[in-house]
Amino acid sequence: MNQSVLILADFVPTGIKNPQTIDVQDIELEKLFKLSEQNDIPKSFLYIHKDCELIFHKLKEKNKIIKAAGGLVKNGDGDYLFIFRLGKWDLPKGKVESHEKMKEAAVREVEEECGIKIDYLGKKIQTSYHTYYLRNGDFILKQTNWYEMGVNKIPKLIPQTEEDITKAEWLDKHSLKQVKQNTYPIIANILEENL
Repeated sequence: MNQSVLILADFVPTGIKNPQTIDVQDIELEKLFKLSEQNDIPKSFLYIHKDCELIFHKLKEKNKIIKAAGGLVKNGDGDYLFIFRLGKWDLPKGKVESHEKMKEAAVREVEEECGIKIDYLGKKIQTSYHTYYLRNGDFILKQTNWYEMGVNKIPKLIPQTEEDITKAEWLDKHSLKQVKQNTYPIIANILEENL
């Protein structure tokens, strides 16, 4: 939700700065999305319930879901692939076509967005969700499966400009500070949990 997050938990988590606790009547994604747009300060919405999976399942049932897939790609030198799109650092990803499996879509999207050939497809490392509005006004919940990937050597990157990607770069772990300072909470979380 913009730069804000919704946390469903069955306990009070530690390490979350100033979470805004919400009640069951407030747990509507579009309503929370609009709340998160009211100012530029990211919010953490926290809902505590003994059966988080049930609540999450109900949230998914109430919203139109678009499936996407992408990758955390490592090259032969151990550097990671990042794209710069619409003013933010991101990982390559895209929508899953109706005939595709999630893994196939992840490889296709990474290859298309960065002009490379994936040599290794590993395990799924995470599933993330984020919300946004389509141009026609429909409110969407996007589910993205993220996969570990690799390429041999250090292939030249060609950003897919028609997808608003202005840069594609290999970055080592020491250069990730610039990414973490200008990325989405979901991407920051993926990096924190997998690097």
